[in-house]
Amino acid sequence: MERELWEQLYAIVVPLDRFWTNGFYRNWEVVLVFLWAVVHDRPTSWACQHRNWIPAPPCHGLPSQSTMSRRLRTAAVEQLLHAVEAQLGGDARRWWLHRIDSKPLPIGWHSHDPDARYGRAAGGFAKGYKLHAIWGGGWLPSAWRIESMNVGDSAAAQQMIQNLPGEGYIVGDSQFDSNALHATAWPAHQMIAQQQRPGKALGHRWHHPARLRALQLLAKPFGQALLRWRGEIERDFAGLTSFAAGLSPLPNWVRHLHRVRLWVQAKLLINALRLLNKHSQLTTAPA
Repeated sequence: MERELWEQLYAIVVPLDRFWTNGFYRNWEVVLVFLWAVVHDRPTSWACQHRNWIPAPPCHGLPSQSTMSRRLRTAAVEQLLHAVEAQLGGDARRWWLHRIDSKPLPIGWHSHDPDARYGRAAGGFAKGYKLHAIWGGGWLPSAWRIESMNVGDSAAAQQMIQNLPGEGYIVGDSQFDSNALHATAWPAHQMIAQQQRPGKALGHRWHHPARLRALQLLAKPFGQALLRWRGEIERDFAGLTSFAAGLSPLPNWVRHLHRVRLWVQAKLLINALRLLNKHSQLTTAPA
């Protein structure tokens, strides 16, 4: 399956490479060598060796590890990866309903990674990173970020919502019930989040009108139906991790914030292609 997914990514990446480069290797070659490593859950240095390509690699000579490390941090490669995201994810403005949550990406407690931090994870505290995502109805999140584990979900959500196109509803759990987040989302998006202290009075301090409106909606069947739909993002994260080339726990060679971002981005692209293939099989299956 890994080879098949990579070949499909090849067909998407190459036509999208319209970005100038002054290097010996073209941007699409750098991206595809990196994706070859990620789809096989191997370090980039592994993909830089000819013996690990069956059949032959897409370029006559493979870049070195140092070349890959340098080129993967360039703006042109970053733009190409974003173009692939846009190709697979489509226009986020078509989704009027989004769900928001985070997924911890813990690493070892004794890791010397300077970018990793301690923070809340499932069942306690952990060291590492978090994938924050706003997911609509597409194969990819409409917005996502990688932050250190100590960055709160609400703080990361504000950064994502500021750049979220379109309008509609964003549904989250109680940690997203804050005046600051409601203010950031309004007026394009209405946050729907369970009250942090259900049944408690709001007190005498000022509350953003969008938060008051959310609490009014939650008292109605429509708001409760939206809140129940939030659980879909748990299945989104589960699907991202439940196949051979999916997002497993971060391997030892994926450390530092920029490498974690690249690794997770590649895994999101691979998962989107898997979902697209599955959907195509279902829609073309005989009745």
